[in-house]
Amino acid sequence: MAVTKPDVGLEAIENLGGMDVLSRKIPDKEKLVEKSRRYHALSDPLRLKILYLLQDQPLCVCVINRFMQIADSKLSYHLAVLKEGGLIEGEYRGNWIYYSLTDTGREYML
Repeated sequence: MAVTKPDVGLEAIENLGGMDVLSRKIPDKEKLVEKSRRYHALSDPLRLKILYLLQDQPLCVCVINRFMQIADSKLSYHLAVLKEGGLIEGEYRGNWIYYSLTDTGREYML
């Protein structure tokens, strides 16, 4: 395996336009936090299952819970992570919350 000298790496960066060009490829902190939340939300099989349940229509939390068969507090946590990631939204209808995919959530389900 060849050892790369630091000056060779710097030369490659200069060929790409320099450190300034390279640093402009990194999104601002707000965008990085947003993406991090989204990928965190997508990283759990239980949360992915919820997203698949919501693919075709909004569902009441009681219906989601029937499929998930987990403690209410655990379901609440997973729904909150998905909301924080911008993948779902909740709407009150009487005493119940109906969850649906956001446009962003739909993009990730493709």
